[in-house]
Amino acid sequence: MGHNYFKSLFAVGFQGMLIMVCMAVYAVPVQGIAAGGDLMGDIWICVGYTVLLCFVLFKTGSLSKSIWGAH
Repeated sequence: MGHNYFKSLFAVGFQGMLIMVCMAVYAVPVQGIAAGGDLMGDIWICVGYTVLLCFVLFKTGSLSKSIWGAH
């Protein structure tokens, strides 16, 4: 029982680290979007990056649990 608790605890901590990494990776391309060119294209690129970020953030929980074996 305690073994599974620690697996789940490490999985939650690892998930937090994955979320921080995802946010750092997301910040790099979003900063590269330059306002002043094609405004609609820039908005759609930003929306695309944001949708991708949301998908990746939702998958961090299952990825972390599968890595630590905390199902």
